[in-house]
Amino acid sequence: MLEKTFFVLILTMYLVILMGNGVLILVTILDSHLHTPMYFFLGNLSFLDICYTTSSIPLVLDGFLTPRKIISFSGCAVQMFLSFAMGATECVLLSMMAFDRYVAICNPLHYPMVMSKAVYVPMAISSWVAGGANSLVQISLAVQLPFCGDNVINHFTCEILAVLKLACADISINVISMGVANVIFLGAPVLFIFVSYVFILTTILRIPSAEGRKKAFSTCSAHLTVVVIFYGTILFMYAKPKSKDPLGADKQNLSDKLISLFYGVLTPMLNPIIYSLRNKDVKIAVKNLVNQKCFTQQ
Repeated sequence: MLEKTFFVLILTMYLVILMGNGVLILVTILDSHLHTPMYFFLGNLSFLDICYTTSSIPLVLDGFLTPRKIISFSGCAVQMFLSFAMGATECVLLSMMAFDRYVAICNPLHYPMVMSKAVYVPMAISSWVAGGANSLVQISLAVQLPFCGDNVINHFTCEILAVLKLACADISINVISMGVANVIFLGAPVLFIFVSYVFILTTILRIPSAEGRKKAFSTCSAHLTVVVIFYGTILFMYAKPKSKDPLGADKQNLSDKLISLFYGVLTPMLNPIIYSLRNKDVKIAVKNLVNQKCFTQQ
């Protein structure tokens, strides 16, 4: 009964992800007013969220309905690669979106030149390449390890840390490699975003009129909200203290798996909602798209 409840809940959230992010991608392509660096990055973020969830959620849903949950080694490797690549890419992409907001607010006169199409398109491409390259390195190291025993993954998906626990060899190289990757793809983007917003907030506070400050902050509030949710959830998942009691550890292990599962669908589901509610341009574009479709049907 519990698994069927989770199935319905996760399926509903997954459909919202597909619809919400799909609509955002459509409006950023079809509406000429949204052909700017910020919305180009937003379209990439929406496509990334669809790819991230699609790499694991369909198999998770199938697992809720299937008594025996089996995945092939190659299928597990592909799932690990896609989820790891999408996660790393999103970290880099969010930092590039922060840079876009920094230039727009702190150097508005130079914005068209600094964030030209010749600049922001390669920026987006480089984030995908960097995320994919990092994932390729991590997964290549993981699949070379020998695995023995029952090979039962203590997780809803092929999460790389859960898979590494099944290895019958020393995984110190994997741990070091992932540690370096975390510094590059988690630490560096967080620091970059933090510094960018220090300059942004300093510039906003110097604006003399309250209306001007409100208008300036509204252009970056959606991105800041997404960043807080994205990194806040990661911090909550990996920085909270572990239980030393065996029974408590088992319960915590289950809660960690559930949190990880819902994190995988909650953040991609909230992103289009946040950008739609907190961004006037997106709301107008979505409304125009709906009106245009209704007019065509009539």
